[in-house]
Amino acid sequence: MKDYDAIVIGGGHAGIEACLALSRMKYRTLLITQSLDAIGRLSCNPAIGGLAKGNLVREIDALGGEMAHLIDSTMIQFRILNRRRGPAVQAYRAQADKFSYSRLAKETLEKEECLELFMDTVTDFITENGAVIGVVTERGWKIRCRVVVLTTGTFMNGRIFIGDFDAESGRLGEPSAKGLGDSLRRMGFNVGRMKTGTPARVKKSSLDFSRLEVQDGDEDMRPFSFLDGKIERPSLKCYITYTNERTHQIIRDNIHLSPLYGGKIVGKGPRYCPSIEDKVVRFPDRERHQIFVEPEGVGTEEMYLNGLSSSLPERVQHEFIRTLPGLEHCEIMRPAYAVEYDYLDPLDLYPSLESKRLRNLYIAGQTNGTSGYEEAAAQGIIAGINAALRLDKKDPLILKRSDSYIGVLIDDLTTKGTKEPYRMFTSRAEYRLALRNDNADSRLTPLSPLASAERKEALEEKLRSMDEIRELLKAKKERGKNGLELLREPEVTIDSLNISEMERYPEETKEEVELDLKYEGYLKRQDREIERFEKNEALAIPSSFDYDSIDGISKEAIEKFKAVRPLNVGQASRISGVRVSDIAVLQVALRAKKNG
Repeated sequence: MKDYDAIVIGGGHAGIEACLALSRMKYRTLLITQSLDAIGRLSCNPAIGGLAKGNLVREIDALGGEMAHLIDSTMIQFRILNRRRGPAVQAYRAQADKFSYSRLAKETLEKEECLELFMDTVTDFITENGAVIGVVTERGWKIRCRVVVLTTGTFMNGRIFIGDFDAESGRLGEPSAKGLGDSLRRMGFNVGRMKTGTPARVKKSSLDFSRLEVQDGDEDMRPFSFLDGKIERPSLKCYITYTNERTHQIIRDNIHLSPLYGGKIVGKGPRYCPSIEDKVVRFPDRERHQIFVEPEGVGTEEMYLNGLSSSLPERVQHEFIRTLPGLEHCEIMRPAYAVEYDYLDPLDLYPSLESKRLRNLYIAGQTNGTSGYEEAAAQGIIAGINAALRLDKKDPLILKRSDSYIGVLIDDLTTKGTKEPYRMFTSRAEYRLALRNDNADSRLTPLSPLASAERKEALEEKLRSMDEIRELLKAKKERGKNGLELLREPEVTIDSLNISEMERYPEETKEEVELDLKYEGYLKRQDREIERFEKNEALAIPSSFDYDSIDGISKEAIEKFKAVRPLNVGQASRISGVRVSDIAVLQVALRAKKNG
């Protein structure tokens, strides 16, 4: 087989973004995946976006990624979450047609000019002088390349559990990726185990919808992508039901049959998306738990029970699921199950997502201990961009916490690490008021070497429109104030000012101007905080810096500095267990070295 510039391992959401970034930056790229039919599969919840996650999707799009286009073309319900709360915590969420999403993802990759797809399993790396120079596959192929992006998701030594049944598998019915995890262990990588799970799927026609609460989507389906126009797609209903004391009693009576509580699963599960048995054990006083009943697509009978993941035996699942109102006679089409898999310690990564242990190897997605399609795709696009920049012999793209949620995500992983599946929340971002979903293009498109000319022109047009809107507002006079001053009042909106010329501008553009004005005081204060933050980020730490030579830093801090190898004082200050006094001494030493 011929050589390539880049190889991407894994066709999930991280792999999709990584291989598209590399190929669109004109590098000959090979995607190797175990199943071409599973590219972009929505393994768990068939939805994209949500709180903080929707911001990630908009940021991926602003950088030039694909996830937003995929969901815009396949959504079957759209909602803006937290409409009644502030703009910093509002987010887009869309239910996807699961099968159309995966098919479109595969078609998109197949049409990419510099990208080839190959179905096999990577079992080992070819290395030379501390760098990866190729891969070995299960069928014996040795394929050379200059960079590798590893995105194995839940498949590396994956094992699924349903009661006392377990099997080597990354998803139900799909084989696990064996060999590579063991190879990485032999090479000295810190390999751990994590666990996630998925609920049962039930047959739509077996449900009693008269007993379920209806959850309609928004009438106005908005695009996630800054380049996509108005969405014209059918909107399907979602539904809500609740567990009850009967449900909980059945689970308590059978908890000993759960592999989570029987010791078969050793991996740490997601704290913020626990299984139903976890909920019952951890919250014994809760009388009920909310369950969302969501369609998997337009052309399927399968419905997803969001909030009801489990690894209990199938007979127990049948028993407790049928205690839920509306599901008394439901037919289970696929059982719930847990999956345990290998992940790599993200503290072994630079903020570029390149491995510290093996040069030219970039790692992204659940392989780094994260949870969720959006977190995976966000890492995938950064890994792909930085692998391409390495081939270009250029500096990597490092997004700061003040730039984006993606910057927060990667900084958290590479500075603090994670012992449980990491999920993005708005509360993790210190500067979230400036990181709204409406301004992701203004923040990130100018930074991205992947952004197309079309994307840059669209941003320029939007910024021109925003300037024109501000001029129209300045010219508007009312109650002795101009429109800019009026809009700072909580009850005033752009539409309430009745400026006829405003009709030619998109609603999203007008809303962004309005939010900027209403939160101008808060944003200025946050800008000052960001300025202080960036002073520490600008104080670089040389890779060869000798921490042992500094008097006054605690031994614990020295060990952590040497393990993480922070790029700057800002990153050093965020390492868990490092004291303020340690950072003060480090700053003095760095300045002395710089001036000496």
